[in-house]
Amino acid sequence: MATHSFDILILGAGPGGYVGAIRASQLGFKTAIIEREHLGGICLNWGCIPTKALLRASEINHMLHSLSDYGFAADNPRFDFAKVIERSRKVAGQLSGGIKHLMKKNKVTVFDGQGQLLSGGKVSVSGKDGKVTEEITAKHIIIATGARARVLPGLEPDGHVVWTYKEAMTPKELPKTLLVVGSGAIGSEFASFYQNMGSQVTLVEVQDRVLPIEDEEVSAFVHKAFEKQGMKIIVKGAVKALKKGKNNVVATIEAGGKTVEQTFDRAIMAVGISGNVENLGLEKTKVKVDRGQILTDKFCKTDEPGVYAIGDVAGAPWLAHKASHEAIICIEAIAGKHPHPLNKNQIPGCTYCRPQVASIGLTETKAKAAGHAVKVGKFPFMGNGKAIALGEPEGFVKTVFDAKTGELLGAHMVGAEVTEMIQGYAVAMTGELTEAELMHTVFPHPTLSEMMHESVLDAYGQVIHF
Repeated sequence: MATHSFDILILGAGPGGYVGAIRASQLGFKTAIIEREHLGGICLNWGCIPTKALLRASEINHMLHSLSDYGFAADNPRFDFAKVIERSRKVAGQLSGGIKHLMKKNKVTVFDGQGQLLSGGKVSVSGKDGKVTEEITAKHIIIATGARARVLPGLEPDGHVVWTYKEAMTPKELPKTLLVVGSGAIGSEFASFYQNMGSQVTLVEVQDRVLPIEDEEVSAFVHKAFEKQGMKIIVKGAVKALKKGKNNVVATIEAGGKTVEQTFDRAIMAVGISGNVENLGLEKTKVKVDRGQILTDKFCKTDEPGVYAIGDVAGAPWLAHKASHEAIICIEAIAGKHPHPLNKNQIPGCTYCRPQVASIGLTETKAKAAGHAVKVGKFPFMGNGKAIALGEPEGFVKTVFDAKTGELLGAHMVGAEVTEMIQGYAVAMTGELTEAELMHTVFPHPTLSEMMHESVLDAYGQVIHF
């Protein structure tokens, strides 16, 4: 068994782990990373990136069937579903290879296997056969093991007719009918992809609206947009059972005081995630785990000296960019650089369904509940020249300000390319800009971003173009 010694050792090579490894190397630390499956983690290989490749294909399919709106014509546009899936996997593979290059470029040592904490700052590395192949000593150990799909009793995926995100990304054929359980970002994105590729999708959400963490007006807009596309939506509903057949699944759905059984070709479970805290040796340490997540302080420290946790395994929000930023904070704190703690209220969230959704900060309802007197601005896509020229007149931008101080409390957007625009508000919130600075910022014309300006103006009764 080989033995090694490092300054910093990271368990997990997802967007938290590999970013932390690169930053550690930049700061002169001798760094290693342990990964049991794929460099890049779930996000790059089975989440953020390949799903966007799929969603891009569904956007193109939608456009091909809307050519007449732009003065074009094409007879019987069609697609090769296998090639759509193949392209998505190639995109993921290309980026995974890129992470391997970055590790080499930054002189980060990579160990393949399962890491497990031992006593005295030591970690063992086991292969797939369970045999220990390496023992590593490190001054600082960072747990970045991510999360996996949550499984509900009685609704367990079988990988054939009941899918998790992995099977949903690599199907052999397009299902004619599809049940999606859960309308958070993952569920809504898969529902949107399959509906736009031609499946008849039924989306079931246990809460009273789709995308329940978003602003209520955004949720209502997406609900109507999905239904207009032909999707069937059930809110305040629960899937009580899934009876798996040879090539279909019978779902027992309870909603509105009624219980019905309905048959689908396939079902996708998208009911949240659970942190990967098992088989890490945490029981031998002072690390505290609460409901599947590791508890840390504002600089990602656990209760075990020299052990830290970042990303999904350390709790919500479960976003790749949150994990990456935590990695930077954690490494810079170790280096004594006194970074600012992460303000979770300033983390933007994006959902890449059609229409896209992006938000940051407090919703109007939460701002009021927190005791703020608010000023709210709103501007519709139909009032924006670029949106109309693109043929994308559906959507709106909404901003929420503190009426007394002018602080931007939150921003909520729905429509084409809003996931690319939300960062403007993230910069504003991080820079503590008020309505005054935002009003006097010059936005280029014609752009979709002008709606961000107009929404601010509207909050203060100065909107120009609507």
